[in-house]
Amino acid sequence: MKLSHVPLRLATGAFILNSGLSKRNLPPEAAEGLQGMAANGVPQVKSMDPQTFGKALSAGEIALGAALLTPFVPATMAGAALTAFGGGLVKMYLNTPGMTAEGSSFRPSQDGTALAKDIWLVGAGLSLLISGLTSRKSIKI
Repeated sequence: MKLSHVPLRLATGAFILNSGLSKRNLPPEAAEGLQGMAANGVPQVKSMDPQTFGKALSAGEIALGAALLTPFVPATMAGAALTAFGGGLVKMYLNTPGMTAEGSSFRPSQDGTALAKDIWLVGAGLSLLISGLTSRKSIKI
C-alpha cells in the first residue's frame, strides 16, 4: 500500500466498517426502511426479505471497510469496490423523491444533503482505482 493511500483508506474504511457493525442486529422495521431506500438505487433488493437484506448490507459494509483497512488488498480492488458502493448510494440519492432541490437533477434539497454527501466515496474510490491502475509497470500512458 502506498503511504499516500493510508489517510484515504483509513478514513473511508473506518467509516464504512463502523456503519456495517452498527447494522448487525437491525430491528425488522429499520431493515425494512433501509431496504426501501436502497430499492431506489437497486430495485432488485425489493424482492429480498428485509432481515436478509439488513444482514447482507451489514456484511457487505463490514467486508468493504475491512478491505479498505487491510494493507495487502490492492488499491485497484479496494478502489473498484468503494466506487461501486458509493455509486449505489449516489444512485439511491438521485432516485429518491424529495432528495434533490426543486428544478434540479443533482443539487440536494434540505432533506437530501445527508445522502448527497456520499459522492465523496465515489471520489475516494476513483482516486484509489486510478492510482492503482496508473502505478502498474505494465501500463503505458
